[in-house]
Amino acid sequence: MDRMIYTALTGMDAAMTRQRAIASNLANANTPGFRAETFATQPMHVRGATFDVRGLAQGAVRGADLSPGTTVDTGRSLDIAVNGAALMAFQNPAGEEVYSRRGDLSINPAGMLMNGEGLQVMGGNGPITVPPGWDVSFGTDGTVFAADPAAPDAQPQEVGRIKLASAAGSAVAKDLDNQLRVIGGGVLPVDIEARITPGALEQSNVDSAGTLVEMIEAQRAFENRVKMISTAEQLDQASSRLMSLR
Repeated sequence: MDRMIYTALTGMDAAMTRQRAIASNLANANTPGFRAETFATQPMHVRGATFDVRGLAQGAVRGADLSPGTTVDTGRSLDIAVNGAALMAFQNPAGEEVYSRRGDLSINPAGMLMNGEGLQVMGGNGPITVPPGWDVSFGTDGTVFAADPAAPDAQPQEVGRIKLASAAGSAVAKDLDNQLRVIGGGVLPVDIEARITPGALEQSNVDSAGTLVEMIEAQRAFENRVKMISTAEQLDQASSRLMSLR
């Protein structure tokens, strides 16, 4: 019976991992630029001398769905949405260059341009800063302009250009912090053709209704494996009773 029990147990573990991934997707259904995590289960076999002695299940988050989300107009001057497949470059607290599509930007008291996760927006020469209190606007190519409200007739000054990167031909994976990174390290090249839409935000690409259905399926899969363990126990007890009759 141990073969059946271990098969069911690994299936339960895979179902729990799937539920955690689904819960993360649902929790971020309204997070701008979020990319849904994808889950897959694959069979694992313990090899015997002549045949497979046990079949197990291994489930894990295999990657992220990089398909675009819906873009909505917000009218907020610091909101931007990336067009096409380009990614925005950010600097995380560890100083690494990471990538995201989240464009709900703000300016901290030090003048650093940041997104809703607190990541610093990268330009060609490092993180972009603007004079505190100045009005910020964006060009469609990612150029950042700042205007002094005390001098309304003066032309806005260019203070940097957001790094819009191309992931074409590069292996990119989503890490546990929900940021995209180049597998094996390194940085992505600039996509000079990439464009942004100011005053808009790209929404999460999570399908809430479909994800709820997946959660129900994962819960039922867990329950079915619990029943398998209960069945294995009943079979073991029945075998013991038969042996006691001899």
